[in-house]
Amino acid sequence: MATHLHELLRSLRVWDPEVTRLPPLDPDTAPAEPLALFEEWFADAVAAGQPEPHTMSLATADAEGRPDVRIVMLHGADADGWAFASHAVSRKGRQLAVRPYAALCFYWPVLGRQVRVRGPVTAAPSAQAQADLHARSTGALAAALTGRQSAPLESVEELRRVSQAAWDRARREPDAQAPTWTLYRLLPEEVEFFQGDEARRHVRVVYRREGAGEWVKGLLWP
Repeated sequence: MATHLHELLRSLRVWDPEVTRLPPLDPDTAPAEPLALFEEWFADAVAAGQPEPHTMSLATADAEGRPDVRIVMLHGADADGWAFASHAVSRKGRQLAVRPYAALCFYWPVLGRQVRVRGPVTAAPSAQAQADLHARSTGALAAALTGRQSAPLESVEELRRVSQAAWDRARREPDAQAPTWTLYRLLPEEVEFFQGDEARRHVRVVYRREGAGEWVKGLLWP
């Protein structure tokens, strides 16, 4: 089995030119603040046909410092930070309660690009979390009403039963409240933009918040 895995790995290409375009990144013309460049790159990813460009890896750590990572959805990015949502009682929610610091990573292979963000995380007021939830789909509300995220599950049948009840309620009460649903905002202290290069001379532009909160832009070796 391991041999088969290694054969599969050797057969794969990174940034196949048939599906990937590697645009240049000129650090000298990059914006003074990272949010403007993120918005530009996000729009580029959508235009290039990147599947689910709004998904991102979210890394947190528990009380002992042991890391965790999972894929979540970006709910917005503005001067208040990069936003995502989850239940406060979920594993990520419990970890953020004891260590309110996290990292995000976006990967858009159709353009050979990554964006990495890290910084402190705060929970938005409950009213904002509920408004964000109710602006989404019926399925999103049903999932939130199902709750119990990260708790032990006895059987798939139990999940089906509880989920069906949540779907019924979401259709019946589109404004139903999910009390533990929480909107989190990561206020970046550091944002890195990685642009892949065919000759492996990848360009890495990093923004760091210093002093009175102003951004300082620099470069990193690939």
